[in-house]
Amino acid sequence: MKFYLGGLGNWANDYKQVEKAILKADDLGFDGALIPDHYQWGAAPFLKRPDRDATLESWIALTYLAGKTKQIKLGTLVTPIPFRPPGILAKMVSTLDVLSGGRVVFGVGAGWSQTEFEGYSTWDEPKVRVDKTTEGLKLMIKLWTQDKVTHKGKHYKAKEAVLEPKPIQKPYPKLLFGGVGKRMLRLAGRHADICYLPQFGPNPGKETMRQTVQEAAKRANRTEKITFMGGEMHMMVPAYDPKVYAELVQKAKDAGDQYYLLSLPRTKDHYKALTSFGKDIIPSFQ
Repeated sequence: MKFYLGGLGNWANDYKQVEKAILKADDLGFDGALIPDHYQWGAAPFLKRPDRDATLESWIALTYLAGKTKQIKLGTLVTPIPFRPPGILAKMVSTLDVLSGGRVVFGVGAGWSQTEFEGYSTWDEPKVRVDKTTEGLKLMIKLWTQDKVTHKGKHYKAKEAVLEPKPIQKPYPKLLFGGVGKRMLRLAGRHADICYLPQFGPNPGKETMRQTVQEAAKRANRTEKITFMGGEMHMMVPAYDPKVYAELVQKAKDAGDQYYLLSLPRTKDHYKALTSFGKDIIPSFQ
């Protein structure tokens, strides 16, 4: 089982705590740490904090953290591909992979925050956002793997684009999917290295979503390349108790998950709980 630290947020007012947690996770031997990628969260029903739109640019923050950490992988859960020009995003990700020595995990999403899209990009209906995600990811993969790229699609174009240096990870950084829509699940089956199936909001249930991913992976002849991530996002986590969390990890392992996303309650004991989990629980599952 590999362990990723999540539940951190990208709010400016929390950054010192986030940095402290990720540096500690690096020392404790966590495999990765993930932060969300949002400029504005808008009126998300699960987020009541008044500073919800006071955020840091996540990829710049990750680049800063890469310079302070040694081995931990760093990424997003997840990046909305339609939010930025995918060619520029591919360059950002490749640059961080080079600077970090091959420690990037790229979270793939279609976006959901209408507030931030209207503020900084273009808001489209769900079908168009997924169309853009599919085409944008295709373009990014071309840029990561081909010497020169010309692309003429419905939403994006590139003429003799050169992306150098390429990512250190080959053929490119691991792709982490975290959506619940059927088309995004099928896209995950075709491209994901890691698939996280969140359990909040309206969704068809974890087993049904897993089956959709696996069926798409089978059609793409890549069943053995898909791995799944268990664990909870921040709004779902219980108070920290080592016994309870050990049971949660065991449950994920029994379900066939190869990764576990650890989110902890945001309390004054967050750092103490993180240390306990790293020292008392992680060794039991390695």
